Amino acid sequence: MITAELTDAIGLITLCRDERRNALDLDHCRALADGAKELIGKDARVLVLTGDGTTFCAGADLDGTYSEEFREALYQTLHRIYALPIPVIAAVNGPAVGAGTQLAIAADLRVAAPTAFFSVPTAKNGLAVDPWTVRRLAMLAGGGAARAMLLGCEPFGAVQARKIGLADRIGSLDDALTWAAQIADMAPMSLRYSKHALNALFEETAGAEQLEREFIACWESEDVTEARLARQERRTPQFRGR
Repeated sequence: MITAELTDAIGLITLCRDERRNALDLDHCRALADGAKELIGKDARVLVLTGDGTTFCAGADLDGTYSEEFREALYQTLHRIYALPIPVIAAVNGPAVGAGTQLAIAADLRVAAPTAFFSVPTAKNGLAVDPWTVRRLAMLAGGGAARAMLLGCEPFGAVQARKIGLADRIGSLDDALTWAAQIADMAPMSLRYSKHALNALFEETAGAEQLEREFIACWESEDVTEARLARQERRTPQFRGR
């Protein structure tokens, strides 16, 4: 499922579901949150997230992603990772699709392998990401890139992501661990304060309740049912906007 290891104050969580390209299901979401909590309890000073094999995370497992229980577990996990009191580095070792990009941007820093790319193709399956994800993506990548990803379903490769700020460095898991080791030697209280101060810039804005209603409406729409049926029937979905 996942592995959670601690070495020299560096916690490493690895998604271990290579046969499904590390797609997240309900159990994986819960295990991620539990693994992070466990490593914090062991006094980790930095947390690194990565995927087994050649994929960081191919998104939500579409066999279970349509349930409200999964959606709640996913967003609880993302927010818990985002709110951890220590720096979190995503070692994006390959494609980060949908929930994979969400997991990557929940981290504080991202090291992307040359083969990595980021994409949020929710408009292709009738789903939606929550307002938090939209704001976070726009803050990191810029409004133009966020619109291209969300409205145009455009993927961004590692080099593009580095240019726009979605990725902080291009490199391997070893490079991410080396950076983590450098950070682990820094003052924990200073890092914790800086993280909290930066996160405070990212609070919800006016209109949040309306956005939340629209987000839920997407998940409960007929288009979602159509997308699920089209996937089962191996055809292109016909969306009707209701």
